Amino acid sequence: MTSSRRVPAELGALFLDARGQDRGLKVSWHQEAEVVVLSLWRDNVCAASFRLAVDEVPDLIALLREGLDVAFERTRGARADRSA
Repeated sequence: MTSSRRVPAELGALFLDARGQDRGLKVSWHQEAEVVVLSLWRDNVCAASFRLAVDEVPDLIALLREGLDVAFERTRGARADRSA
């Protein structure tokens, strides 16, 4: 199971990879540049980064929300099948 850690407010949050091995995704807002930076970390070293324009963030959130809704429905359906 993955987890996240808050880093100082000006930096964002760090989400740990389900595979472990000191991998993580750091999300940080950069209001001055009007971007959100998604960076991939391994062993405290930044391996890659992606700058997402602030006006594209709602599309990313909508995609993540859709995926969460589908996962929730599948889980709920599987539980209903087991209890029947």
